[in-house]
Amino acid sequence: MAAGSRDEIPRELPRAARLARILERDGAECVWCRRPLARGHHDASLEHVVPKLKGGPAWPENEVCACRDCNRARGHTAPAAWLDACEARGLQPRRDVIVVSLLKLRAAIEQHGGQRRARPYLAGQLRRMGLS
Repeated sequence: MAAGSRDEIPRELPRAARLARILERDGAECVWCRRPLARGHHDASLEHVVPKLKGGPAWPENEVCACRDCNRARGHTAPAAWLDACEARGLQPRRDVIVVSLLKLRAAIEQHGGQRRARPYLAGQLRRMGLS
């Protein structure tokens, strides 16, 4: 999208403001189960596509919206594996949103540097999803 678009979310925004912007960016639903989540919904949470445990940064490029139940259930499971698990349970997760997040995160890391632990994990997820 063009500069200044709703797709660009400043990293310095407080968590609640980032969540509201991510809901606007990706659609007002859980990325995993598609449960509707409006701005201010008590079950809306930020989900790190590349888990923080694996070096994933708290950057908007690595954040999507998930309901608290899905966020807890996923834990630190790899995004590609969790997409498969959700689909096996009959859900229709937003694979497109996860793919865009992974690609934008790769571009952000290339631009800003750092994230040494996240780089190989991210590359592996992209390969697993056929996006290397």
